[in-house]
Amino acid sequence: MPINKSIFREYDIRGIYNKELNEQSVKLIGYHLGQKIGKGKAVSIGYDARSHSPVLRDYLTSGLNAAGCTVLDMGMVATPVNYFSNYQKIEDLNPKTPHSSLLTPHLEASPDTSIMITGSHNPSEYNGFKITLDKTPFFGEDIYTLGDAIIADQARIVPDDTEKIDIDVKTPYINFMIKEFSHLKGLDKKIVIDCGNGVADTVITDIFDALQFNYTGLYCEPDGTFPNHHPDPSVEKNLADVKAALKKEGDIAFAYDGDADRIAVLTHKHNIKGDQMALLYAMKMENPTVIGEVKCSQVMYDELERRGAKAIMYKTGHSNLKVKMKETNADLACEVSGHIFFKNRYFGYDDAIYATLRMLELIAEGIDLDKEIEALPTVYSTEELNVETTEEEKFAIIDKVKELLINPPADFPVIKSIIDVDGVRINFDKGWGLVRASNTTPVLVTRFESTDETLAKEYEEKVNQLIESAKVLL
Repeated sequence: MPINKSIFREYDIRGIYNKELNEQSVKLIGYHLGQKIGKGKAVSIGYDARSHSPVLRDYLTSGLNAAGCTVLDMGMVATPVNYFSNYQKIEDLNPKTPHSSLLTPHLEASPDTSIMITGSHNPSEYNGFKITLDKTPFFGEDIYTLGDAIIADQARIVPDDTEKIDIDVKTPYINFMIKEFSHLKGLDKKIVIDCGNGVADTVITDIFDALQFNYTGLYCEPDGTFPNHHPDPSVEKNLADVKAALKKEGDIAFAYDGDADRIAVLTHKHNIKGDQMALLYAMKMENPTVIGEVKCSQVMYDELERRGAKAIMYKTGHSNLKVKMKETNADLACEVSGHIFFKNRYFGYDDAIYATLRMLELIAEGIDLDKEIEALPTVYSTEELNVETTEEEKFAIIDKVKELLINPPADFPVIKSIIDVDGVRINFDKGWGLVRASNTTPVLVTRFESTDETLAKEYEEKVNQLIESAKVLL
């Protein structure tokens, strides 16, 4: 079966198990990635709760072994636990098996690469690979180049070789969190968590139990069929059960996506979005540098600057934000969808479990979350709105929209400025509109915001008209 080039995406490799991600394609991904990593290098692998994740682990291991890498297996973990392995000495991960002597040259170093096998919040038939090489996301052109090499070499036969060394990353991760947040022990709040049958509870209840939290856990058992609801906390309908539990018996609630790198924070009054979370977290940082994606509210950028912080607008995507954080030495980054990245007191990657504990820390310090949210300027914002298109046309439409904005229609709202770091964000007198091409699906993503509800609808209407004109001109 020919390998489908579409599995090689901007931020990761992703496809349907046994169709696009099968024995042939995944072994070759392991082999060619291993060639890139280098012979003799140590690669740590973790996987999510999907039933086919261990199968893909074995295929990937065969490919890496064929390239001469040493494979370290951390088993079922959350994505942030996988990332955590990049910052630990291998000797502290308790490597076991008779073959651990292979690691002697590596023991005082961290793994050279980590690979997380996860479909994140996608339906259960999907899976994929999030790759970190030398503590840096492996994405964009690197993934596309890897894909080209694999497709050119797809006749190669990679033999079965599942030799690997078991490591324990969960224990040092749990211990780190217990130590870092020991001051929260016995916190007098009733907490509700919804793990969505993802992998958050490969560690989270161990941490909560050690810190003697009073909590109720929903759907904590990892189950890759996601029998209770889809594990995407950015979709309102998926929060129905955790909201009901919060109303009945909680003070604060948290929900997680399938691999626990995204978070939803819920009070009795608010579903706190990622850009609002960033404002809350930044309150306890001294003059921080904070990075937001192009979909973040202007309120976040303005409020951060008003408080003396440095605010940077950048591209959407967890890989993009991690790289920009490293480049700018930023303290914090966020996406509206609930990816929260801490460099302040942490390692600079998105970790929903760590973000939970930092939010509980704010509450313990007397921050009234509802009061802080309600003190922000009132704006009217749409959710992310998708415009259907094709993979072939989506970026061409954005280019055509940029051309049309040079001389916009006479009835188009007055443009103050245009930001084109990722698609087009058009700043108007009392708000903004965004059009960008999704890097993962064949859609244009739009979002609109204004201090005036009528104007927000007008911005949406006029920008959508511009998109339709752009389509016609292609």
